Amino acid sequence: MKIGFDNDKYLKMQSAHIRERIASFGGKLYLEFGGKLFDDYHASRVLPGFLPDSKLKMLLELREDVEIIIAINANDIEKSKVRGDIGITYEQDILRLMDVYASLGLSVCGVVMTQYAAQAAAAAFEKRLQKLGVQVFRHYPIEGYPANIPLIVSDEGFGKNDYIETTRSLVVVTAPGPGSGKMAVCLSQLYHEHKRGVQAGYAKFETFPVWNLPLKHPVNLAYEAATTDLNDVNMIDPFHLEAYGKTTVNYNRDIEIFPVLNTIFERIFGTSPYKSPTDMGVNMAGFCIMDDDAVCEASRQEVIRRYYKALVAAKKGENVGQEILSLELLLKQLGITPTYRRCVQPALDLAEKTGEPAAALELPDGRIVTGKTSALLGAASAMLLNALKALAGINAEIDLISPVVIGPIQDLKVNHLGSKNPRLHTDEVLLALSISAATNPTAERAMQALEELRGCDMHTTVILSDADQNTCAKLGLQVTSEPMRQTKALYYK
Repeated sequence: MKIGFDNDKYLKMQSAHIRERIASFGGKLYLEFGGKLFDDYHASRVLPGFLPDSKLKMLLELREDVEIIIAINANDIEKSKVRGDIGITYEQDILRLMDVYASLGLSVCGVVMTQYAAQAAAAAFEKRLQKLGVQVFRHYPIEGYPANIPLIVSDEGFGKNDYIETTRSLVVVTAPGPGSGKMAVCLSQLYHEHKRGVQAGYAKFETFPVWNLPLKHPVNLAYEAATTDLNDVNMIDPFHLEAYGKTTVNYNRDIEIFPVLNTIFERIFGTSPYKSPTDMGVNMAGFCIMDDDAVCEASRQEVIRRYYKALVAAKKGENVGQEILSLELLLKQLGITPTYRRCVQPALDLAEKTGEPAAALELPDGRIVTGKTSALLGAASAMLLNALKALAGINAEIDLISPVVIGPIQDLKVNHLGSKNPRLHTDEVLLALSISAATNPTAERAMQALEELRGCDMHTTVILSDADQNTCAKLGLQVTSEPMRQTKALYYK
């Protein structure tokens, strides 16, 4: 993948800008962190060179000045809401996040349950956290939020919420997912701090949309593609245009809520520190793009990936019809079709030629490698072995894993482990290959090429099994699939 983003420059600029913002508010800042604090793979895909843990590294540079508040919506606990990217509930993710922060020496004040109304699951999770020694705070629903400002900014509104005592100059408010109430937590804290005579301000860390890129720039369109489920739409910030005569980009929710936020600031402080939603942001990403062509191409690929993801979700029975329509519109705006993704057509061609499920992968040097389902291997497994041969310079006719080895594995799967599918999945193939590598120098060469697969684009003509999907993700492959099942079974895993 061609690098298009200067990550080191980003870390320096972002850290410096946050320090400036802290100073502008008299030494204390509540920073709402939009998106993921780490594992930000969307950003790393559309801004090649952006590291998934860049935001976390930036905070580590400010470690001595930082403490973290984690927000979770009590209603999301009740619904057992799951993070779509890693497949764990928001409650589990909070525990994971706290472990990560603790391992890095970042201080966590505690967990805030927003919209708390004694929901059974939320109350149970609260007790669990308390038993683990975690401080838990409650923020309650406010009737008429966010429009009923006189009630919100009063002792019966924000005043009823638990106050979270903080001691450092930068308080980061993060959450496992959208809709967790991060902004409301920040505003509630500002109300309580003001009542206690403490000077404090608010800012927002939101990587996308990139405010100083054009509205229809592929990077910003890729953000729309990533948030079709939230109905986010990029817009020109009218408040910024009116105040400064400059065109900047924000998204609809921040623009719609800004007049309310402005009034809340005025009620708390007597005056608002901001003239526009763009003013609230601390985002230097747009200044760190060093190859616009590279990030544009990466963003086009991201929109196609999101489109295929929605098609597969629809095939699985999820209600994503409107998302698909939105994504189709974005593809039209970019002037591309799914076959713009170079690995798509070769996979489709092989499937049509053989009548079997097929897979194709684009290697770092642009070569396309394919594989199809056989009696021994699934399409993804066959393609993976062919890709490793190509990368390691091994003759395509050589068997990296002997059929003599594959046979006993199939026997174990079918006759002892109850599997109906005798073909080897990608994880099973890699285990067999690693064992072969102990005595076979050719297999060892193939294993050494595994890391070169990271970031490669891959397409399959059928929906991958969970096992294959997980293995491909661990290898760093960017996978898309046609919305087709390999079998007609209703239950599919």
